[in-house]
Order: sequence, then C-alpha cells, then structure tokens
Amino acid sequence: MPVINRIAALSDEMAGWRRHLHAHPELGFDCHETARYVAARLRDFGVDEVHEGIARTGVVGVIRGRGEGPAIGLRADMDALPMPDQSGAAWTSTVPGRAHACGHDGHTAMLLGAAKYLSETRNFAGRAVVIFQPAEEDGGGGGVMVEEGVPDRFDLREVYALHNRPGLPVGQVATRAGPIMAAVDDYRLTFRGEGGHAARPHEALDPIPAALAAAQAIRALPSEADPRAELRIALTQVQAGTTTNVIPGEALIAGTVRSFDPHWRDWAEERVRAIAEGVAAAHGLRADLDYDRWYPATVNHPRETAFAAEVARDIVGCAVDTETEPSMGAEDFAYLLEARPGAYLLVGQGETPMCHHPAYDFNDEIAPVGASLYARLVERALPVE
Repeated sequence: MPVINRIAALSDEMAGWRRHLHAHPELGFDCHETARYVAARLRDFGVDEVHEGIARTGVVGVIRGRGEGPAIGLRADMDALPMPDQSGAAWTSTVPGRAHACGHDGHTAMLLGAAKYLSETRNFAGRAVVIFQPAEEDGGGGGVMVEEGVPDRFDLREVYALHNRPGLPVGQVATRAGPIMAAVDDYRLTFRGEGGHAARPHEALDPIPAALAAAQAIRALPSEADPRAELRIALTQVQAGTTTNVIPGEALIAGTVRSFDPHWRDWAEERVRAIAEGVAAAHGLRADLDYDRWYPATVNHPRETAFAAEVARDIVGCAVDTETEPSMGAEDFAYLLEARPGAYLLVGQGETPMCHHPAYDFNDEIAPVGASLYARLVERALPVE
C-alpha cells in the first residue's frame, strides 16, 4: 500500500499512543486525561495553536502551511464505551467497566500521526485544523462543538472524518455520497393504570394489554411507510410487574427509530405519538411518551465525497468502494456535515470482532493508511502553488 513513507515510519509511535489511550479509556465529555495527552502530543509536534476545553474536553490544533489559504478540518473522536474490555490485549483497559471497543483510540492515534507529519512538512497552503472530539458515543459532542462555533471560529471550508470498519479488508476504504449513517431517535412509552390483585382484575386498571397493543402497532409502522424509506423501528424494552399475582400500575415499552430521510423521521414520531394517545384512550389509561431526537443522519456531500475517494485511491489504489451500503448506526459527525461540506469515510480493519463487541480491539496495521488519508486530504485540497 503506498502510504506516505514518513507516516509509515511513525507506525510504532502511533501504536504506542493508541495503546496508551486504550489502557486508559474515558467516557462521554469526561475525556480529561485523554485531552491532556492529545494536547501534549500536539505541542510536542510544534502545532501552531492548541485550543483546549472546547465542548468541555475537546482539543483543536491549527497547523499553518506555506502561505495563505482556506482551512480544512479533520476530526477524530476520543471517547470510549461503558462496557467490559475482553480483548485480551497486553494494553487492555485498566478501568473496570470501560473499553475502547469502537476504535476511537485508533482514530485519535491516526489523527495525531497526520498532525505530526503535517507539522513537519507543511506542504500545503492554508491551515490544517485537527479536531479531537469527546462524547461521540453518548452526548453529541460534535453538536456541542458546532454550537460553540468551531466551524466559524476556525473558518473551516470543509470537514472530513474516518472510522474503522471490521469486516472490510485491511486498508480498503468505503464511502458514499448522500446518507451514510442514520438518524437516531429513542422512544419510551409508559402506560399508567391502577394496580391490584390479579384475582380481582375488575378492581384494577391493567396497563399491560395497552402496552402490548402499542408495541405491536409501533413494530408494524415500517409496513405503513414507503418500502424505499429505509425506516427501522425497534422494540428493545418491555417492562411491567414484579410478581405473578399482582397487576402492576405501570407498563413500559421502549425502543429506537432509525431513518435517513427527514420526512420519514417526522412521520415516525407523529405515528408513535398517535398510537400512544389512541391506545391509552381505548384502554382508559394515561400514556406518557418521551420521544428524544438524537443525531441526525450523516449525509456526505457529493463533491467532497468524490474528492476524498480520489485521494483514497492515491493511497490504496483500486480498493475504494464509493457505493457502500448506508448503515443504520448513527454518528455525530453529522452535525459538522450540516455546518460544512465534507465526507465521512470507513477504513477496513479486517476480520475482527465488530465495534461495540467486548473482544474488539483496533487494528494498528491500518493506522498508517488512515493517517496518510487524513494528511493527503489536506495536501490535495490546499496545494502549494
């Protein structure tokens, strides 16, 4: 693979950074030590500006090239997951119940490698803005960075992000124009009745039949939508009662809604609300619905996606898939793509456990590919005249 020679020489160093982060995972916005580690490395590299405390623990570095020009943003996520680490690696998590099981440690290491290379060579005209973001897994750190003005503050023209992809051959790159990751919403619907003795149901107001009826209706909603809508509605929780001879006073159903099209996202929420109200009225109950909209769909911009794919071909040859299937997973890089044109790309890490599996571990072999891609995006987008 024709990765950048200097970045290939950083392979062991990137693996060292990554394994340190893997052993010391942090969650959500509480990436304090991770942020300090990243900021220290950026200063060691001679990055011109290092800004800390963005979105609480985010770090942004600015690298100036050879002359004036626009700014290109490169983003990596830093947070881990609240789950056990069963990777069995020598660098396994030292914090019980926390694990870098999605590869954000690897994303951070790849962007650090690109930052070191770009700081050394500065073979571009403009500014490379490296963005290290907390709270991708939970909290929408990307959205907070946009709210805090990162795109305007650093005058970003374009933004790019990478994510590892288990199951994709090592080093292969996949992307697509348009939606590549889904919008995600959650619903929690509680029916409230009146509990009582199971032998005297006429003296109670049982919420369980209502919950079951609503669950069936909500699960059937995708069949009402356009078959091309790519709408997924999952039922993931059913909770009621504590024993067999007591009718409970409450019954809960909950789940998630995944979509790509804003029209069907709105439609799903409206239909879930209508079902909640209708079923409650039919059973003489009260229904409390919490419907939370989380990340929007991650939508790649056509021009920037085509450009990023062309850059990827320079690094990995023909191993670039520009028609990858969109994923029903969600990604808060969506907020940056709403604020600026850009693209989100996947880098194959081979046949490893999937992301969010307790045995997952980032494949250090792909770090030079990702770091080279980050760096070449800047050099190609901001050529020195």
